[in-house]
Parts: sequence; structure tokens; C-alpha cells
Amino acid sequence: MNLIPILMLAVGLTAVIGLLWAAFAGPSPDKEKTRRLKGVRFRHSQSATDRVEAQMRKAVAARKPRAHKVAGSGSRIDALALRLYRSGQSWTIPQYLYTSLGIGLGVTALVFVKSGVLPFALAFGLFTGAALPHFVLNKLISRRTNAFNVKFADAIDLLVRGLRSGLPVTETLGIVAQEIPGPVGEEFKLVTERMKIGKTMEEALQNTADRLEIPEFNFFCITLAIQRETGGNLAETLANLGDVLRKRSQMKLKIRAMSSESKASAYIVGSLPFIVFGMIYWINPGYIGKFFIDERLMVAGIGGGIWMGIGAFIMAKMVSFEI
Repeated sequence: MNLIPILMLAVGLTAVIGLLWAAFAGPSPDKEKTRRLKGVRFRHSQSATDRVEAQMRKAVAARKPRAHKVAGSGSRIDALALRLYRSGQSWTIPQYLYTSLGIGLGVTALVFVKSGVLPFALAFGLFTGAALPHFVLNKLISRRTNAFNVKFADAIDLLVRGLRSGLPVTETLGIVAQEIPGPVGEEFKLVTERMKIGKTMEEALQNTADRLEIPEFNFFCITLAIQRETGGNLAETLANLGDVLRKRSQMKLKIRAMSSESKASAYIVGSLPFIVFGMIYWINPGYIGKFFIDERLMVAGIGGGIWMGIGAFIMAKMVSFEI
């Protein structure tokens, strides 16, 4: 009895079970209880020191590698909802899940028609249906975060000019929401709307910081909290913060320029095997088509793809820098 199809089916089922558990399993009850108690203590504390400590903890956590569960969420569904919100799109969770399911079924059917091997088609379709929407969503989140950081320093400069002209902080926040386009204006508009329904400025800003998880905005919230505790010239403090953020942005651009050649080389080297595979399949389908029929070649192809994925991951980490 040939064990290769059974082995591939077992691997596919294990991957399905693992993905379902990762998608719908909630956090540890003890850790969730501790997190909620700390959140209640900091949220209702009258001490500004506790509030500053909470914001500092969030800023430090934003610099650490991201865990599987997004900060501020109580379950995987909440984490997915936060990611959809950060992408700036009007997508809902059912739309995202149905899209992933549709892509997975379509790829599974296509591969099964070409290869005739159901376990391989299921495994490949499952991977594509889960990975492709996740990759696209990450790109959208990264694009919106970059757009926010580009305009955020301008928003701080506008706040500084408004404060120096004698306007209160709350009014300058409304001006920023009206004058700055893009994600910055949208988020500050939400801040002003929360303040209109009775929330304090600190609560409104902290709510936005929890949803965005952008270090630059966390620095802004920390600056306001420290200034409210210690006093001093808020306009001067924000001007210094704006200067720091501009220098961070310049450093990121320098790193991007210096690593662009390495990234281009990595993209070329990583894409060449797939390009050559596609060209040979186009010229001589019978020669390459054996990878979809012969079980030994299937295993070799899967192993090669895994090793190439590991190499691409390592190269991506080598050219990724944190500031």
C-alpha cells in the first residue's frame, strides 16, 4: 500500500486543525484575567503616574516582535477585526473569511484538475486561501501606517502653531482633523468625536493608540500625559517631538535606500525558480507536468518550496531594521 497519499492527507488535516485552533482559540484565562485587571486599574486610576506607566508599557510593547494575538483584543476574531480596521478598508469579518474560503476552494479545484491528487490539492489550496488574504491585509496595514507616519509630523506642527496662537488643545485637535488629509485626519476626527460624547482627551487618545498600535502615536500620547503631570510649555514639547519624528522618518528612508539593492537581489533570486518553472511548463507541459502526477516529484517539490520559503524568510529578516 502506498503511504505517500496517506501521509500527505495527514499533513493537510493537521494543518487544517492547527489553523482552525489558531483562528478560534481564545487566550489563556489566567493571562486574560490579569490583563483585564491591569487595564481596569490603569483606566480608573486617579494617579497620572499609573496612566503614564500604562502608556510607556504600550510604547515598549510596540517595539517588540508582534505576538500571534493582536494587543488589545480578547480573541482571534477581535484580533482580525482590529487588523481589518487598521487596513483602512470597509471590509467585514464575514467578507474576509468568505474571500479566503473562495480562494482556497478555487485553488484546490484548479490544482486537483491539473494533478488529480486530492491531498496535494487540499494542502496547496488551504495554504493559498489562508496566506494570500493575510499577505494582502498586511500590505494594506503597512501602507496605511506609512501614510499615517508621513503626515503625523505635519499634524504635530499644526498643533504647535495652534497652541502658540493661544488656542486650547481640544480645538487644535479639531483643526488637525479638518486640515490634515488621509489616516491622520480620520483618526483625529474619531478622537474629537469621542471627546464630544463625554470622554476625556486622554481616554480618547488612548483608545486610538490601542487600536492603531503605532509607536509614533504612542509617543504623542506619552508626551501629553507627562506634560499634564509635570507642567511646562506644551507647544515646545510637541515641537521637539515633531523634530524627533522627522529624524526617525529620515533614518527609515536612509535605511530603505541602503537596503534597496539587497532587496532587489533577493526578489530576483527568489523569483527565478518560479519564473523558470513557469516558462518550461509553458514550452513543454509534459516534462514539468510530472511534478503534478509523480508522487516522488510532488514530495520533492513540496520540500524544495519549504526550503525556499525558509530562505526567503531569512533574507527578509536580514534586510529588516527596527529604529
